[in-house]
Amino acid sequence: MPNSIHKPMKSPLEVRLKRNSIIESIHRVHAVVTDSKGRVLLSAGNPNYKTFIRSSLKPFQALPFISSGTVEKFGLNDKGIAIACGSHNGSPKHARETFRILWSSDIDIEYLQCPIPENHKSKLEHNCSGKHAAFLATCKKMSWSLENYLKGDHPLQIEIFRRVSELLAIPSNNILAGRDDCGAPTLRMELCQMAFLYAHLSDSKQAEFEQISRAMIAQPELVAGKGRFDTELMTRAHGQLLSKGGAEGIQCLSKIGEGMGIAIKSEDGSKRAKHAAAIHLLRQLEWMTPIGLQELEEEIIPLAPGVELEVIGKLKFLEN
Repeated sequence: MPNSIHKPMKSPLEVRLKRNSIIESIHRVHAVVTDSKGRVLLSAGNPNYKTFIRSSLKPFQALPFISSGTVEKFGLNDKGIAIACGSHNGSPKHARETFRILWSSDIDIEYLQCPIPENHKSKLEHNCSGKHAAFLATCKKMSWSLENYLKGDHPLQIEIFRRVSELLAIPSNNILAGRDDCGAPTLRMELCQMAFLYAHLSDSKQAEFEQISRAMIAQPELVAGKGRFDTELMTRAHGQLLSKGGAEGIQCLSKIGEGMGIAIKSEDGSKRAKHAAAIHLLRQLEWMTPIGLQELEEEIIPLAPGVELEVIGKLKFLEN
């Protein structure tokens, strides 16, 4: 369980959009860094801020996919694991990898319960289709029902819930579940708990975490897609960082091999704010080269002439 030994910061980061040097919008962003022992190392804003982890939960929802032996049973590889952890663009490449999981485990596409995206023709194009395919393959391996795999009382969801609560060292009934947009459960937790989960991913002390982080870093385009934050960051970090975002302003990061995780939440759910804050904090922590961060910023946050994003504040040990 993360231990917030430092006082919660009263002032979160501020991401300011300025037009002709005049502030037009302000986003408030909370951020926290923990180690794999659950210690809060640095924070900006409230490290105990509670919210849903959304799609940043996906690497942990993929744990049964690996621990059950499903990946080996059906001859899958890093690509299958990466797409299971991804929130992808729904490109033909992404759809093919999702279909590969279903085909390898002899499961009909109709069992997928993620919706067909607007202006698309197939469930395979949904950004969560890889996760759903991995869910189904795991159920097939374990002889669990394929029809109701998203229900909270399904053995698969119970196992995911158990693994997360075990990692956080808290009773499972202390975690509130909600329904994500794709129909799968997501969990509400403190920001420091999210960072703690991602510190586990970077620790390499457990084979499952090492396998997940290796797959995501080896196949960054399957985690999101060209031009998307997670893909572009991991590509430029050269195996040093893992990145997985979630909806409504959630962004989580890991420093590989060092047992450190970051969780970021933009209060108003702004995507541009969480990305600007993440780049700002990576620059402060010196976890990426200045050139890599500059390239990432230019790729991810294109702004019109006369418009700029400014991030005020930084991670601190103690409130001054």
